[in-house]
Amino acid sequence: MPHVEIKCYPGRTEEVKKRCAEKVAGDIAEYLGCSASSVSVSIKEVPQENWKEQVYDGQIMADKASLYVEPGYTCD
Repeated sequence: MPHVEIKCYPGRTEEVKKRCAEKVAGDIAEYLGCSASSVSVSIKEVPQENWKEQVYDGQIMADKASLYVEPGYTCD
């Protein structure tokens, strides 16, 4: 079933990450027409100094064809 991986800078509390994951799971279930219990969500923290290499270049731009929402920033 659906799995969502969220990557963000470190610094949010466990409670904030938990609430975010629950909200995302609920929205995914609603929009994709599945049970919330079928959705899994992970949150991985990536330090800012690693963002460009690991996330922006390594995942976002490398798989740009699959993006439905592109970032409104660049990492030049």
